Amino acid sequence: MQTDPKKLIKQHEKLTHSDEMKVISHTQREKDGWFINSIMVENCEVPFKYKRKKQYKTLQKGQRVNLTYYPEQENVAGLEFEYMKVVRIKIS
Repeated sequence: MQTDPKKLIKQHEKLTHSDEMKVISHTQREKDGWFINSIMVENCEVPFKYKRKKQYKTLQKGQRVNLTYYPEQENVAGLEFEYMKVVRIKIS
């Protein structure tokens, strides 16, 4: 099912869509039956995270992606960390 980012943004005002973001690093790890993916993109200090039931394609350094996401916070050992929760990712 293809989801149009413009329709998603109209439905959820906190969503942001960015095109042609350059991947700096991509890691995947398995946790509780899910694959947790973390991406760092150029000119952004906050990680982008998403999870999938199956392993996702490995994104290469320098690859371009389109992301639809919103800001989220995670508490780790009593410290708050900001990250971007990805709801849609597509290779450019």
